[in-house]
Amino acid sequence: MLLPRITWQGRSKMSILESQRSLAMEVLKKTYKCFIIDDNELDRLSILSHARRYPFLDIDGVFGSARQALDLAQKSPPDILLLDIDMPGINGLDLRKQLEQVPACIFITSHPEFALESFETAALDFLVKPLRTERFEKAMGRLQRFLEIHYKAELLDYTLGEDTLFIKDGHSHIKLQLYDIIYLEALKDYTGIITRQKKYCVLSPLSHLLKEKTFQNFIRIHRSYAVQKHFINKITPKEILVNDTLLPVGRSYKDAVDKLLT
Repeated sequence: MLLPRITWQGRSKMSILESQRSLAMEVLKKTYKCFIIDDNELDRLSILSHARRYPFLDIDGVFGSARQALDLAQKSPPDILLLDIDMPGINGLDLRKQLEQVPACIFITSHPEFALESFETAALDFLVKPLRTERFEKAMGRLQRFLEIHYKAELLDYTLGEDTLFIKDGHSHIKLQLYDIIYLEALKDYTGIITRQKKYCVLSPLSHLLKEKTFQNFIRIHRSYAVQKHFINKITPKEILVNDTLLPVGRSYKDAVDKLLT
């Protein structure tokens, strides 16, 4: 029996077009983690009611204080903040400054005088209470377009400019798009290559694969696992959720994992 091997080949125009089509489909299916933060319970419920009408929003947390949101965001960062400004303790502007790595922030406040200062924190939009349906809808359209562009740019970092990966099995070659690989698993002298569709096994240790330029965007989180950053859904001190699969974080790799949160 011939053991699987890995070979690389430069991308043709057709390969790039196929990657772009796959990328477009990925963007259409993508949902984005959203935090709602407001110290007023009625306002929180109003924002939540509006936000639930938009399928691309994954409401991952509703908080009555900035401190509660900050604690969770530092462990599992959201993609979106729907954020009040005038709150006790840490106000919305200070929270945004501490979570500047979050791609999109929309302020929802009763204080229009904060508009200029909010845009200095890279706010995407600024809504004045009470919320109006048509104004919220406009903001959501702007938000979705922004996130799609942001996500496409992020995925392109993993696709265009990289080589096509082939798994050689006997006399056949199976072509894989690099950005389709969710994670790598060490299996002694072999490495498992896990994609959305299937798990492959190749005769090469994980440590050797990670030295290849092709795999430079993989982050090793454990002696047995390396993951692609764009598949990470959640990070905790002991585990990482990648595409609905929980993987352990090894003690020796905690520094690498911590860098994902900065």
